[in-house]
Formats: sequence, structure tokens, C-alpha cells
Amino acid sequence: MQEAYYLTFREAWILLSSKGIVKLNLDLRKTNRTQEVKTTEQGVIFPDGSLVEWDIIKKIAKDSKTVYFVSRGEVYKAAIAGENGFYKLVPTIPPTIEINGIRMHRTKDVNPLQDTRNKVDSVKPKEGETILDTCMGLGYTAIEASKRGAYVITIEKDPNVMELARINPWSRELFSGGKIQVIQGDAFEVVKKFRDESFDAIIHDPPRFSLAGHLYSEEFYHKLFRILKPGGRLFHYVGNPGKRYRKKDLQKGVMERLRKVGFAGVKKVEKALGVVARKPEKERD
Repeated sequence: MQEAYYLTFREAWILLSSKGIVKLNLDLRKTNRTQEVKTTEQGVIFPDGSLVEWDIIKKIAKDSKTVYFVSRGEVYKAAIAGENGFYKLVPTIPPTIEINGIRMHRTKDVNPLQDTRNKVDSVKPKEGETILDTCMGLGYTAIEASKRGAYVITIEKDPNVMELARINPWSRELFSGGKIQVIQGDAFEVVKKFRDESFDAIIHDPPRFSLAGHLYSEEFYHKLFRILKPGGRLFHYVGNPGKRYRKKDLQKGVMERLRKVGFAGVKKVEKALGVVARKPEKERD
């Protein structure tokens, strides 16, 4: 993707209250880098010479729930109308993804980056380990684990989510050819292709149960158990539905099924709203 200039309501308000040359962050605060833009009577001129008229800047200033970007002289919403609904980036820092109005990261009392770190901290990836991230999303989990020295294989089923990750500057490390391998497909099917005892740790952060119940099943947990090395760690994000979901305690059910397939040390991690477990070491003769 050609260099794009990202705008949210924050940058739009700065532009509306400025005159002349303005130094502005245009990468959704991924870095501290600023670039010079010029305000004129007609609108705002970006570094590549693109002119965005004031009517559009005013529209962006009024929209606190959407990310916009300027590319090749055109202004776009970071949003996709797909067969299964409406997908968009939300201008939290870093951005989260919203599908049909449901945010894919926690954004209340914690930002998406801290939410990610809480999950990754639960399995403590180490230098040289191989980690499986079952549900990529915007890739923050895979990126964070790779920064700690691990090689990460991450899986994403939805092509619309994949496209938003390509748009999002905070997700660029996914596609930079480093220590992350991206596989497109349903994790339920993809994990069948992995060899036994391939991973040192697994971070399983599935969509809510109503959207992906098969990723909470005993059958899927058997697959995760098979590909995890003895002594390997698992983190399973569950969220906090409690007994509100069809009068069932989802977290309790997850823990029971994990124990049933052979996981040990199964316990809650309140800070990350999930469950950790480990595969027992092999008994020595």
C-alpha cells in the first residue's frame, strides 16, 4: 500500500483551529513522527500535494468513531461493507476493529495495547520459542509476542479483517517478513495441519461464543493439546460473560473442557479476562 496519511477527529480539530504550516502526526500515533501540512482557503495540502477540502475536514471532525486516510489524493474511511456485516477501524490508540458495532478489543479502563500485553504476559513468550496465535485480528498479539523474541504463526479467517490489518499502521509488522507468519483460514481447520508438539505456547483469543462456538469446543481443545509441546502453556481469552450468556457460566465450561482433554494447572487470569493452562510434562521411564 502506498503511503497514506491517517486522520481522526483529533487531527481534524487541530487543522480547523490552525493556519499556515501545521506539524501533524499522520500515522495514528504509531510513532512520534510529525509531517508538515499546509492550510489554505480551499483546504489542507498534504505532503504529497493532495488537497483535502474543508468540508471533508469538518465531516471528519464530527466523526469520533471512524478512522480516515488520504491516499493518492482521495479520502477514504478505514471501513469495509462485507457479506457478513460492517467492519471498521475505531480511533482508539492503538485502533481497535469493530464488526457490526462490536469491538474486538477491550477499550473500557484499558487500551487495546495494554489488553494485548495482559494476554501475552499470561504465557510469557521467550526468545527462540514458537507461538501460535489462533485468531489474528489486527495482529497486536502476534506482534507483541514476536517483540519478545518468539517466532509466531498467526491465523485469521476473515478477509475483511485481514484487509483492515493491512490498512492499519499499527499492524505493519505482520506483513514485514519478520518473525511472524500469517495464515488465512479457520483455526479449527488450520491446526489439523500442524505436527504434534509444534508449539511452546498458544494464545487463543477467539470471537465471542455466539460467533465461533466451535473454537470453544472439546474437539478443538484436543487439537490444541496435540500440537502443544509437553510443558507448553495455553492462554484462552473468554471475556466476562459469566452467567449472562444463556444462563451458562462460559468460563467454568471452558475450564472443565480443558481439564477433560488433559490440560493441567487450569486457572483464571482475572487481569486478562481469561484462563491459563499447561500441557503436562512427559513422565520419564
